[in-house]
Amino acid sequence: MWEFISCSMNNYNMKGESAIILSGIIMIISGLVLFYSIQNDSNLEQLLRHAKHGGTFVGIMGIGVVIAGILLSLMGREQAPIEENIGE
Repeated sequence: MWEFISCSMNNYNMKGESAIILSGIIMIISGLVLFYSIQNDSNLEQLLRHAKHGGTFVGIMGIGVVIAGILLSLMGREQAPIEENIGE
């Protein structure tokens, strides 16, 4: 993961896939912070309860965004040329 961040920071022309993956990672981290920073209590206010559930939603959506970025980067790669050596 650190290689990805260092390559992204050094390359000023960041590709779209890298930006999507980076935003997904930020979503996952913010979802984890929202979910684990709010204590689970029965007397919890409705607003805080919604924030905790929102953290769950943001984290799960972040996982989907990271997977979409990875799939886009895999689809955008150039295929290696096929070299045929027949009978040599």
